Amino acid sequence: MSLPRTAIAGIGATEFSKKSGRSELRLAAEAVLAALDDAGLSPGDVDGMVTYSQDSNQEIAVAREAGIGDLTFFSRVEYGGGAACGTVAHAAMAVATGMADTVVCYRAFNERSGRRFGQPNSRLTGEPTSQGLEMSWHVPYGLMTPAAWVAMFARRYMHVYDATSEDFGRVAVAMRRHAATNPAAWFYRRPITLEEHQASRWIVEPLHLLDCCQESDGAVALVVTSAERARDLRRSPAVITAAAQGSASGQMMMTSYYRDDMSGLPEMSVVGRRLYERSRLTPADIQTAILYDHFTPFVLAQLEELGFCGRGEAPGFLKDGGIELDGRLPVNPHGGQLGEAYIHGMNGIAEAVRQIRGTAANQLTGVTNVLVTAGTGVPTSGLILSAD
Repeated sequence: MSLPRTAIAGIGATEFSKKSGRSELRLAAEAVLAALDDAGLSPGDVDGMVTYSQDSNQEIAVAREAGIGDLTFFSRVEYGGGAACGTVAHAAMAVATGMADTVVCYRAFNERSGRRFGQPNSRLTGEPTSQGLEMSWHVPYGLMTPAAWVAMFARRYMHVYDATSEDFGRVAVAMRRHAATNPAAWFYRRPITLEEHQASRWIVEPLHLLDCCQESDGAVALVVTSAERARDLRRSPAVITAAAQGSASGQMMMTSYYRDDMSGLPEMSVVGRRLYERSRLTPADIQTAILYDHFTPFVLAQLEELGFCGRGEAPGFLKDGGIELDGRLPVNPHGGQLGEAYIHGMNGIAEAVRQIRGTAANQLTGVTNVLVTAGTGVPTSGLILSAD
Protein backbone atom coordinates (compact mmCIF):
# COMPACT_ATOMS: atom_id res chain seq x y z
CA MET A 1 0.00 0.00 0.00
CA SER A 2 1.32 3.43 -0.90
CA LEU A 3 0.90 5.91 1.96
CA PRO A 4 0.25 9.61 1.28
CA ARG A 5 3.08 12.06 1.78
CA THR A 6 3.02 14.29 4.84
CA ALA A 7 4.36 17.75 5.58
CA ILE A 8 4.87 20.32 8.29
CA ALA A 9 2.39 23.08 7.44
CA GLY A 10 2.77 25.41 10.41
CA ILE A 11 5.32 26.37 13.07
CA GLY A 12 4.87 28.44 16.20
CA ALA A 13 6.96 29.51 19.14
CA THR A 14 6.80 31.71 22.18
CA GLU A 15 9.52 34.21 22.96
CA PHE A 16 12.59 32.44 24.33
CA SER A 17 13.53 33.85 27.72
CA LYS A 18 15.05 33.13 31.12
CA LYS A 19 11.90 34.05 33.05
CA SER A 20 8.68 33.71 31.12
CA GLY A 21 6.30 34.42 33.99
CA ARG A 22 3.88 31.90 32.46
CA SER A 23 3.16 28.26 33.24
CA GLU A 24 4.35 25.50 30.94
CA LEU A 25 0.70 24.81 30.11
CA ARG A 26 0.16 28.37 28.96
CA LEU A 27 3.44 28.38 27.02
CA ALA A 28 2.42 25.17 25.22
CA ALA A 29 -1.00 26.54 24.31
CA GLU A 30 0.49 29.81 23.01
CA ALA A 31 2.91 27.92 20.76
CA VAL A 32 0.13 25.63 19.47
CA LEU A 33 -2.11 28.59 18.63
CA ALA A 34 0.79 30.36 16.91
CA ALA A 35 1.52 27.27 14.79
CA LEU A 36 -2.13 26.97 13.78
CA ASP A 37 -2.26 30.63 12.85
CA ASP A 38 0.92 30.21 10.81
CA ALA A 39 -0.79 27.45 8.83
CA GLY A 40 -4.07 29.35 8.52
CA LEU A 41 -5.93 26.80 10.64
CA SER A 42 -8.12 26.99 13.74
CA PRO A 43 -8.17 24.81 16.89
CA GLY A 44 -11.20 23.01 15.49
CA ASP A 45 -9.06 21.67 12.63
CA VAL A 46 -6.82 19.64 14.97
CA ASP A 47 -7.64 16.01 15.75
CA GLY A 48 -4.27 14.71 16.95
CA MET A 49 -1.52 15.74 19.37
CA VAL A 50 1.97 14.37 20.11
CA THR A 51 4.49 15.44 22.74
CA TYR A 52 7.35 14.17 24.91
CA SER A 53 6.91 11.78 27.78
CA GLN A 54 8.80 14.38 29.83
CA ASP A 55 6.55 17.33 29.00
CA SER A 56 4.69 18.32 32.15
CA ASN A 57 1.45 18.84 30.21
CA GLN A 58 -0.81 16.08 29.00
CA GLU A 59 -2.18 16.41 25.50
CA ILE A 60 -5.75 16.75 26.73
CA ALA A 61 -4.74 19.62 29.03
CA VAL A 62 -3.06 21.52 26.19
CA ALA A 63 -6.04 20.78 23.94
CA ARG A 64 -8.41 22.31 26.51
CA GLU A 65 -6.17 25.33 27.01
CA ALA A 66 -5.90 25.94 23.26
CA GLY A 67 -9.59 25.35 22.54
CA ILE A 68 -9.07 22.10 20.64
CA GLY A 69 -12.04 19.72 20.70
CA ASP A 70 -12.18 16.01 19.88
CA LEU A 71 -8.92 14.07 19.46
CA THR A 72 -8.71 10.85 17.45
CA PHE A 73 -4.98 10.36 17.99
CA PHE A 74 -2.51 11.23 20.75
CA SER A 75 0.96 9.96 21.60
CA ARG A 76 3.89 10.65 23.91
CA VAL A 77 7.44 9.84 22.79
CA GLU A 78 10.14 8.69 25.23
CA TYR A 79 13.81 9.55 25.87
CA GLY A 80 14.02 13.27 26.50
CA GLY A 81 15.58 15.21 23.65
CA GLY A 82 15.66 12.03 21.58
CA ALA A 83 11.89 12.49 21.18
CA ALA A 84 12.06 15.72 19.14
CA CYS A 85 11.96 14.28 15.63
CA GLY A 86 10.09 11.25 16.95
CA THR A 87 7.06 13.44 17.67
CA VAL A 88 6.96 14.40 13.98
CA ALA A 89 7.44 10.75 12.95
CA HIS A 90 4.45 9.71 15.11
CA ALA A 91 2.34 12.55 13.74
CA ALA A 92 3.27 11.71 10.14
CA MET A 93 2.35 8.05 10.66
CA ALA A 94 -1.01 9.03 12.12
CA VAL A 95 -1.79 11.27 9.14
CA ALA A 96 -0.48 8.81 6.54
CA THR A 97 -2.55 5.94 7.93
CA GLY A 98 -5.73 7.99 8.34
CA MET A 99 -5.82 8.00 12.15
CA ALA A 100 -5.85 11.80 12.10
CA ASP A 101 -6.02 14.60 9.54
CA THR A 102 -4.06 17.32 11.37
CA VAL A 103 -1.68 16.63 14.25
CA VAL A 104 0.09 19.17 16.47
CA CYS A 105 3.46 18.35 18.05
CA TYR A 106 4.60 20.52 20.97
CA ARG A 107 7.19 20.92 23.73
CA ALA A 108 7.02 23.47 26.54
CA PHE A 109 9.74 24.39 29.03
CA ASN A 110 9.66 26.58 32.09
CA GLU A 111 13.16 25.38 32.74
CA ARG A 112 15.22 28.34 33.79
CA SER A 113 12.71 29.96 36.15
CA GLY A 114 10.73 26.86 37.07
CA ARG A 115 11.64 23.17 37.18
CA ARG A 116 15.29 23.16 36.18
CA PHE A 117 16.04 20.26 33.87
CA GLY A 118 19.17 18.12 34.27
CA GLN A 119 19.97 18.98 37.88
CA PRO A 120 21.64 16.39 40.16
CA ASN A 121 19.02 13.95 41.36
CA SER A 122 19.94 11.10 43.69
CA ARG A 123 16.43 9.68 43.23
CA LEU A 124 17.47 8.48 39.76
CA THR A 125 18.77 5.36 41.49
CA GLY A 126 16.94 2.89 43.68
CA GLU A 127 13.64 2.93 41.80
CA PRO A 128 12.26 -0.55 41.00
CA THR A 129 12.58 0.04 37.26
CA SER A 130 15.10 -0.83 34.57
CA GLN A 131 16.30 2.79 34.55
CA GLY A 132 16.63 2.78 38.34
CA LEU A 133 18.80 -0.33 38.11
CA GLU A 134 20.87 1.19 35.31
CA MET A 135 21.46 4.44 37.18
CA SER A 136 22.43 2.60 40.37
CA TRP A 137 25.74 1.79 38.67
CA HIS A 138 26.56 5.47 38.07
CA VAL A 139 24.75 7.90 40.34
CA PRO A 140 26.41 6.77 43.63
CA TYR A 141 29.80 7.65 42.11
CA GLY A 142 28.85 11.20 41.15
CA LEU A 143 27.65 10.64 37.59
CA MET A 144 24.39 12.45 38.29
CA THR A 145 23.96 14.99 35.49
CA PRO A 146 23.86 15.01 31.68
CA ALA A 147 27.08 17.06 31.67
CA ALA A 148 28.86 14.40 33.72
CA TRP A 149 27.57 11.62 31.48
CA VAL A 150 28.67 13.40 28.30
CA ALA A 151 32.07 14.25 29.81
CA MET A 152 32.90 10.53 29.91
CA PHE A 153 32.19 10.23 26.18
CA ALA A 154 34.09 13.44 25.42
CA ARG A 155 37.22 12.26 27.20
CA ARG A 156 37.19 8.98 25.29
CA TYR A 157 36.68 10.79 21.97
CA MET A 158 39.66 13.03 22.76
CA HIS A 159 41.81 10.01 23.57
CA VAL A 160 40.90 8.03 20.46
CA TYR A 161 41.08 10.86 17.92
CA ASP A 162 43.54 13.30 19.52
CA ALA A 163 40.76 15.89 19.72
CA THR A 164 41.13 18.91 21.98
CA SER A 165 38.94 21.22 24.01
CA GLU A 166 39.51 23.82 21.29
CA ASP A 167 37.83 21.46 18.80
CA PHE A 168 34.72 21.41 20.99
CA GLY A 169 34.99 25.16 21.40
CA ARG A 170 34.77 25.74 17.66
CA VAL A 171 31.23 24.35 17.79
CA ALA A 172 30.26 26.79 20.54
CA VAL A 173 31.83 29.73 18.70
CA ALA A 174 30.02 28.90 15.46
CA MET A 175 26.66 28.48 17.18
CA ARG A 176 27.00 31.78 19.02
CA ARG A 177 28.06 33.50 15.80
CA HIS A 178 24.92 32.24 14.07
CA ALA A 179 22.74 33.22 17.03
CA ALA A 180 24.23 36.71 17.03
CA THR A 181 22.41 37.51 13.77
CA ASN A 182 19.14 35.76 14.70
CA PRO A 183 16.78 38.22 16.45
CA ALA A 184 14.82 35.35 18.05
CA ALA A 185 17.92 33.97 19.78
CA TRP A 186 18.63 34.54 23.45
CA PHE A 187 22.26 35.28 22.51
CA TYR A 188 21.34 37.69 19.72
CA ARG A 189 24.23 40.13 19.16
CA ARG A 190 26.38 38.22 21.67
CA PRO A 191 29.01 36.18 19.81
CA ILE A 192 31.97 34.64 21.61
CA THR A 193 35.58 33.93 20.73
CA LEU A 194 37.50 30.70 21.11
CA GLU A 195 39.56 32.41 23.80
CA GLU A 196 36.38 33.17 25.76
CA HIS A 197 35.29 29.57 25.40
CA GLN A 198 38.59 28.35 26.78
CA ALA A 199 38.45 30.82 29.67
CA SER A 200 34.94 29.81 30.75
CA ARG A 201 34.78 27.78 33.96
CA TRP A 202 34.85 24.02 34.08
CA ILE A 203 31.54 22.24 34.55
CA VAL A 204 32.84 18.65 34.32
CA GLU A 205 36.22 18.26 32.66
CA PRO A 206 36.66 18.33 29.71
CA LEU A 207 33.46 20.39 29.38
CA HIS A 208 33.61 24.15 29.91
CA LEU A 209 30.53 26.20 30.69
CA LEU A 210 30.34 27.25 27.03
CA ASP A 211 30.30 23.60 25.91
CA CYS A 212 26.88 23.27 27.56
CA CYS A 213 23.60 24.56 26.17
CA GLN A 214 21.64 27.22 27.98
CA GLU A 215 18.51 26.75 30.06
CA SER A 216 15.42 28.35 28.52
CA ASP A 217 11.78 29.16 29.09
CA GLY A 218 9.60 28.80 26.02
CA ALA A 219 7.65 26.47 23.78
CA VAL A 220 7.54 25.34 20.16
CA ALA A 221 4.73 23.67 18.20
CA LEU A 222 4.48 22.13 14.72
CA VAL A 223 1.44 21.32 12.59
CA VAL A 224 1.64 18.08 10.58
CA THR A 225 -0.86 17.18 7.86
CA SER A 226 -0.89 15.62 4.40
CA ALA A 227 1.30 17.26 1.77
CA GLU A 228 -1.76 17.62 -0.45
CA ARG A 229 -3.69 19.52 2.18
CA ALA A 230 -0.65 21.58 3.18
CA ARG A 231 -0.37 22.97 -0.36
CA ASP A 232 -3.75 24.66 0.11
CA LEU A 233 -2.81 26.30 3.41
CA ARG A 234 -1.20 29.65 4.17
CA ARG A 235 2.47 28.63 4.01
CA SER A 236 4.53 26.55 1.62
CA PRO A 237 4.96 23.08 3.14
CA ALA A 238 8.12 21.37 4.33
CA VAL A 239 7.64 17.81 3.10
CA ILE A 240 8.59 15.03 5.52
CA THR A 241 10.77 13.08 3.10
CA ALA A 242 12.02 10.65 5.76
CA ALA A 243 11.65 10.07 9.48
CA ALA A 244 13.36 7.54 11.72
CA GLN A 245 13.97 6.53 15.31
CA GLY A 246 17.03 4.60 16.39
CA SER A 247 18.56 2.66 19.25
CA ALA A 248 21.85 0.77 18.92
CA SER A 249 23.31 -2.34 20.50
CA GLY A 250 24.31 -1.80 24.12
CA GLN A 251 22.16 1.34 24.34
CA MET A 252 21.61 2.91 27.73
CA MET A 253 20.26 6.31 28.79
CA MET A 254 23.27 8.64 28.29
CA THR A 255 25.59 6.05 29.85
CA SER A 256 26.31 3.48 27.16
CA TYR A 257 29.73 2.87 28.68
CA TYR A 258 29.83 -0.92 28.20
CA ARG A 259 30.01 -0.94 24.43
CA ASP A 260 33.18 -2.16 22.79
CA ASP A 261 33.67 1.37 21.45
CA MET A 262 32.29 4.41 23.26
CA SER A 263 33.90 7.03 21.00
CA GLY A 264 30.85 7.26 18.72
CA LEU A 265 27.06 7.44 18.72
CA PRO A 266 25.96 4.28 16.85
CA GLU A 267 22.27 5.03 17.46
CA MET A 268 22.70 8.09 15.24
CA SER A 269 24.17 5.84 12.57
CA VAL A 270 21.00 3.73 12.79
CA VAL A 271 18.90 6.86 12.23
CA GLY A 272 21.14 8.16 9.43
CA ARG A 273 21.05 4.87 7.49
CA ARG A 274 17.27 4.76 7.64
CA LEU A 275 16.89 8.40 6.63
CA TYR A 276 19.12 7.97 3.58
CA GLU A 277 17.48 4.67 2.60
CA ARG A 278 13.95 6.05 2.85
CA SER A 279 14.71 9.33 1.13
CA ARG A 280 17.10 7.89 -1.48
CA LEU A 281 19.35 10.85 -0.66
CA THR A 282 23.00 10.94 0.42
CA PRO A 283 24.95 13.33 2.65
CA ALA A 284 25.93 15.22 -0.51
CA ASP A 285 22.24 16.04 -1.11
CA ILE A 286 21.86 17.85 2.22
CA GLN A 287 22.31 21.64 2.10
CA THR A 288 22.17 22.27 5.86
CA ALA A 289 21.96 20.17 9.02
CA ILE A 290 20.20 20.96 12.27
CA LEU A 291 22.21 18.90 14.75
CA TYR A 292 21.20 18.48 18.38
CA ASP A 293 23.80 20.50 20.28
CA HIS A 294 23.04 20.21 23.98
CA PHE A 295 26.78 19.57 24.45
CA THR A 296 29.46 20.41 21.87
CA PRO A 297 31.28 17.02 21.73
CA PHE A 298 28.19 15.27 20.38
CA VAL A 299 28.12 17.59 17.35
CA LEU A 300 31.48 16.18 16.25
CA ALA A 301 30.26 12.61 16.62
CA GLN A 302 27.07 13.34 14.68
CA LEU A 303 29.01 14.78 11.74
CA GLU A 304 30.86 11.47 11.55
CA GLU A 305 27.92 9.11 12.20
CA LEU A 306 25.81 10.82 9.54
CA GLY A 307 28.51 10.57 6.88
CA PHE A 308 29.42 14.24 6.53
CA CYS A 309 33.03 13.33 7.30
CA GLY A 310 34.99 10.21 8.25
CA ARG A 311 35.70 8.82 11.72
CA GLY A 312 37.99 11.15 13.63
CA GLU A 313 37.78 13.79 10.88
CA ALA A 314 35.29 16.12 12.59
CA PRO A 315 37.99 18.23 14.31
CA GLY A 316 39.54 19.02 10.93
CA PHE A 317 36.10 19.64 9.42
CA LEU A 318 35.45 22.24 12.13
CA LYS A 319 38.88 23.83 11.89
CA ASP A 320 38.31 24.35 8.15
CA GLY A 321 35.05 26.21 8.86
CA GLY A 322 32.90 23.34 7.61
CA ILE A 323 29.89 24.14 9.82
CA GLU A 324 29.88 27.92 9.28
CA LEU A 325 27.14 29.63 7.27
CA ASP A 326 29.47 29.66 4.24
CA GLY A 327 30.98 26.24 4.99
CA ARG A 328 30.61 22.86 3.34
CA LEU A 329 27.71 21.97 5.66
CA PRO A 330 26.19 24.91 7.52
CA VAL A 331 25.04 23.60 10.91
CA ASN A 332 22.29 25.23 12.98
CA PRO A 333 21.97 28.56 11.14
CA HIS A 334 19.64 29.73 13.95
CA GLY A 335 22.32 29.21 16.60
CA GLY A 336 21.10 25.87 17.89
CA GLN A 337 20.44 25.10 21.53
CA LEU A 338 23.78 26.65 22.44
CA GLY A 339 22.81 29.99 20.91
CA GLU A 340 19.07 30.32 20.26
CA ALA A 341 17.28 28.37 23.00
CA TYR A 342 17.08 24.92 24.55
CA ILE A 343 13.57 23.70 23.79
CA HIS A 344 14.63 20.06 23.61
CA GLY A 345 15.38 20.32 19.88
CA MET A 346 11.92 21.40 18.72
CA ASN A 347 13.18 24.87 17.82
CA GLY A 348 15.64 23.17 15.47
CA ILE A 349 12.81 21.53 13.54
CA ALA A 350 11.14 24.93 13.23
CA GLU A 351 14.39 26.33 11.82
CA ALA A 352 14.53 23.52 9.26
CA VAL A 353 11.03 24.49 8.10
CA ARG A 354 12.07 28.15 7.81
CA GLN A 355 15.12 27.20 5.73
CA ILE A 356 12.86 25.20 3.37
CA ARG A 357 10.43 28.11 3.12
CA GLY A 358 13.20 30.66 2.58
CA THR A 359 12.21 32.74 5.62
CA ALA A 360 15.04 32.09 8.10
CA ALA A 361 16.95 34.90 9.79
CA ASN A 362 20.19 33.46 8.41
CA GLN A 363 18.69 32.15 5.18
CA LEU A 364 20.96 29.94 3.09
CA THR A 365 20.69 29.78 -0.68
CA GLY A 366 19.40 26.77 -2.60
CA VAL A 367 18.04 24.80 0.36
CA THR A 368 15.97 21.84 -0.81
CA ASN A 369 16.86 19.18 1.81
CA VAL A 370 17.53 19.65 5.53
CA LEU A 371 18.60 16.88 7.90
CA VAL A 372 17.48 17.29 11.51
CA THR A 373 18.56 15.25 14.53
CA ALA A 374 17.16 14.85 18.01
CA GLY A 375 18.83 14.17 21.36
CA THR A 376 22.10 12.28 21.40
CA GLY A 377 23.42 9.76 23.91
CA VAL A 378 19.89 8.36 24.16
CA PRO A 379 17.58 6.41 21.84
CA THR A 380 17.07 9.11 19.25
CA SER A 381 15.31 10.23 16.09
CA GLY A 382 15.82 12.23 12.92
CA LEU A 383 14.13 13.81 9.91
CA ILE A 384 14.83 14.88 6.37
CA LEU A 385 12.61 17.78 5.37
CA SER A 386 12.43 18.86 1.73
CA ALA A 387 10.96 21.51 -0.51
CA ASP A 388 7.74 20.45 -2.19
